[in-house]
This record gives sequence, C-alpha cells and structure tokens, in this order.
Amino acid sequence: MKKGSILFVCGIFLVCMLFIISTASAKMVIKFGHVAPTFHGQSVGVDHFAKYVMEKTNGEIEVRTYPMGQLGGERSMAEQVQSGTLQLAAITCAVLSNFVPQAALIPLPFVFPDRRTAYAVLDSEIRDKLFSYFPAKGFMALGFTENEFRDLTNSKRPIRKPEDLKGLKIRLMESPVYLDTFRQMGVNPVPMPFPEVYNALQQGVIDGQDNPLYTSILMKFTEVNKYVTITHHILTECPIVANIDWWNKLPAKYQKVLREAAYETEVVNRGHTMRDKLSMSVMTKKDPKTGKVIPGPSIYAVARKQGVQIIELTPSEREAFKEAMTPVYKKYREIIGPDLFDAFMAKIKEVNKYCKP
Repeated sequence: MKKGSILFVCGIFLVCMLFIISTASAKMVIKFGHVAPTFHGQSVGVDHFAKYVMEKTNGEIEVRTYPMGQLGGERSMAEQVQSGTLQLAAITCAVLSNFVPQAALIPLPFVFPDRRTAYAVLDSEIRDKLFSYFPAKGFMALGFTENEFRDLTNSKRPIRKPEDLKGLKIRLMESPVYLDTFRQMGVNPVPMPFPEVYNALQQGVIDGQDNPLYTSILMKFTEVNKYVTITHHILTECPIVANIDWWNKLPAKYQKVLREAAYETEVVNRGHTMRDKLSMSVMTKKDPKTGKVIPGPSIYAVARKQGVQIIELTPSEREAFKEAMTPVYKKYREIIGPDLFDAFMAKIKEVNKYCKP
C-alpha cells in the first residue's frame, strides 16, 4: 500500500474513533424550571430529581434546574414547555388550568379539610383521570411537586370572614380559579409573577398576597404585611410537565427513569414539607460539632416578633368561607366536566372518613 493511501486510511480511522468517543461521551441536557426558592421543599425535591436522573442514567442525562423563576413566570414556562423550547417544568395546577381547564380541579378553594385527605385523593385514580387530559394540550404530566396550603397576608386589617376582604388589592397567580375565588369575596385581584410580589407589597401596589405563612416569612412578605389569616384555602400542587412531542421521542428506558424520578421527587418534597409543618420552625441549622439539626424559632414566633397579628379561623369561620364558594364550585363543575368534578368530590368525601385527625 502506498504511503498516501496508508495516511488516508489512518485519517479515516482517526476520524471514526473521534466520532465514537464523542458519541460515547455525549450527554442529553434537560432544563427543568420552577419558581420555588432554593431553600423550599419543592426546590429540594426538584434537585433530587436531577440527582436521581444523573445517577440512574450513568451521566447520560443531565438535568439542569432553574429555581426562583429564572426561566420566567409560571405561565411563561408553561408556554415554553407547550411549544417545546423547555423540556420540563413544575407548574401550579392553577396556572396550568389556563391550558388544561381540568387542572382547576385541584386548586378549588376549601375542598381539602387536611393534608392527609388531600394526599389520599391525589394518589388515587383521580390523578390518572386528571393527567389523561394533558397530552391533548401538549403536555405529559409525570407527577406532583407541591408548595403548601395557602394563607392570606395583608397590610390593612384582620380577616375573619369573606366580607373582610372586600376592596383589598390581593396578588394572585395568573389563574382563572384563583381570580374567580377571590372576586367572589369582593377582592380586587392583581395577577402577578411570584418574584415581583415583595416589591409590589413594599411599594403599596398591592395590599396583600396568598401564600403559606412559612413561604411568606422566608420571602420576607411579613416584613410589610402585618396581618396573617391562617385560611388554608388552597393546597398548591404543581405537576411536573414535559413537552409531549419531546417525551414521545425519548427512548422507553429514559421515560422510565424520568417517571421514577418524578415519584422520588414527590416523596422528598412531601417529606420536606411535613418536616417543616411538624417542627413549625424556620431557619434550622446544624451543630458544627455533632451534626445534629438545631430547630430555629417557630413560624408563629418569627411572625409575631415581626409584629404580625396571626388570625386562626375557628371551624365555623372556615365553614363560612367554604359556603361562600358555592357559586365557584357550580361554575367549575361545568368547566372541568361533571364526571371528573363529581368523582373528585366523592373521593374527598370517601377518604375523609378515614383521614380525620
């Protein structure tokens, strides 16, 4: 063989080897967006998702997480997932209801009497029924992340009954069910992305907002809102959604890992939330010598130290809020569909028999 031919063959061999090596080390990079702050249970769960996928695929898939709305507000991220420019996001059901009307089922106000009832319903056949509506709208729902039961803060007055909210400017998520819920109580709703809330409260653009007290403290909303009502009006559940076309092109082995990761995320997220709920403390830290976790002051203690007045509703007061929601339930039964709506309400009634404290 001539020298030129040998060099040519060697060159081809080298190119092939480089291609094989580069292919073997190639990595699928997935973006996963959400709006929770990094210290929140939802963010902890999403980070666990990324770690699980990396380990189970031996580094073939890298999930890059983007917390605190780095990729945009929830509606924007939902649009990005739907269009295929973003692979994964955790979006509240309330915001997703703009795209999948049936998603309004979960954030219906005052329907869950407690967390145990909610989990029993969410882990039942209701989940599959709900998620079956997502593919037609461009989404594949893999599981739930969550925030918490939502409470109310405001800068004007104590809230004990629906009429007390009349005329207040309250920040709400961009969701029809949230807007309808608070309009029913006479609120002037102000849809606004989560990262903009603190400045709006500080500048008086809005009078209040609805988030779990724990979140409100961590985000420093209670520095400028001195009235808190523990309403627990809505449990904020945030499905992990993927673009349906991207999902359908994934190898089955990767789909399996991502579904497993979503389940793992749910367990971690709920566990973190329950830990905070049970300890009722914030700003925990580790003892540098023993490694043991040292609880911080209670959530209520932190709020009260900031001069916050905490109003805890009596059962009858909470029932008055629920009764005020009757027109909302009637409207959303038609939007969601009577079959799904009625099955959901029946399941809540069924499991509540066994989930009472």
